[in-house]
Amino acid sequence: MSQEERDWLDWLKRARDGDVTQRFAAGKMKITDRWVRSLLAEMKVKGDAVVVHGLRGRASNRRIGEEIRARAMEIVKSPDWHDFKPTFASEQLAKLHQIEVSKETVRQWMIADGIWQSKGRKLKEVHPWRPRRSHYGELVQWDTSDHDWLEGRGEPAHHLVRMIDDATSRSWGRFVGSDGTRENMGVLWEYVVRFGRAVDYYTDRDSMFAVAPRPGESKEQQRLADRLTQIGRALRELGIGWIAAYSPQAKGRVERSFLTDQDRLIKELRLAKVKTMQAANDFLEKEYWPEWNAKFTRPARGEEDLHRPLAEDFELGSALSHVEHRIITNNYTFPYYSKHYQIARGDLQAGMKRQSLRVELWLNGELKARYQGRYVEIHECGIKPSPAPKPSGRKAVRKDHNAGGKSRWMDGFWNQPSPPLWQVIDAQ
Repeated sequence: MSQEERDWLDWLKRARDGDVTQRFAAGKMKITDRWVRSLLAEMKVKGDAVVVHGLRGRASNRRIGEEIRARAMEIVKSPDWHDFKPTFASEQLAKLHQIEVSKETVRQWMIADGIWQSKGRKLKEVHPWRPRRSHYGELVQWDTSDHDWLEGRGEPAHHLVRMIDDATSRSWGRFVGSDGTRENMGVLWEYVVRFGRAVDYYTDRDSMFAVAPRPGESKEQQRLADRLTQIGRALRELGIGWIAAYSPQAKGRVERSFLTDQDRLIKELRLAKVKTMQAANDFLEKEYWPEWNAKFTRPARGEEDLHRPLAEDFELGSALSHVEHRIITNNYTFPYYSKHYQIARGDLQAGMKRQSLRVELWLNGELKARYQGRYVEIHECGIKPSPAPKPSGRKAVRKDHNAGGKSRWMDGFWNQPSPPLWQVIDAQ
């Protein structure tokens, strides 16, 4: 008998014995006078049990049938569901088997069958709360989770690159072969094409995003040096800002989303029998991200979408490429990783010699060169020959940088004669 029922019984006995009026007892019990008179009449037959509800101990008329419970528990106990938690199990029962039961019902069933144990929450370390940004596209958190996503089935998939909007939690990402600059640029390419250019990206200080400071270098010296990684340069050319996170808790939204992925995504990939990275990415695009965004996104405080489109003449492949600069030699060639490349005669210009040339290695493996903002045609002219080995048994000759006749730039010169001067002038 609950405390409220004991209080009711006490007021009924006081009214029966005439210590208080029925109206006074009704006011204290917060019921009507008529109800008090009815309870006093029943009290003569039932005694103290008059205050106990008649349905106590009886099964509810809305109780789920035992056959449905048995079927649900049979599914939950199957090998593919061995690590499902009650909330996710409830969702998958409804999605895959049309068994509509609440997560609390599934939790009680699992506890009763000994496959789930209730555990209290421990107090975690508290970090300063940061409010969400106001607009969609104002800040996007970017990170990679290393995990065995396919649980050893078929082709390995260990790296999930994810981008999650800070204001709405809307997400996009890809499985990649390795957590490198090229793969992260590919995910950034897809995000920009699909959604546009965000205002800022929020990442950790991994070497692909930030250049480590040199020993003894001050903050002001670092700012003046303005050294950028390839991704840092690409973001600057795209007009996108970059913010560094100094702890995992600082980018907590993407970190917590990975915990959800490691619980839900792994199990959904298992149920879908996914065995290759391509199939896993197809599942992300067609199944997981739409379901995630429908379930977990929230409206932003501001209605405006701050993603910006690319200009029509902007070359996205140029920005998202590996860029280095080379000096054009006197014969209009430039070296690039143990190879030499010749600029086509039709693209030669006056004053090109000894000038800087922007060399771009695109994500598709294509090599391009740009001089003063204009692409020039190039072709490989062969690998630079290695110097001949020095004869053994003799003392090495002291290197004299002023000695003539030692340069190798003439090697192979007569095998590839240059055109007459008048042809070069006409081509310009």
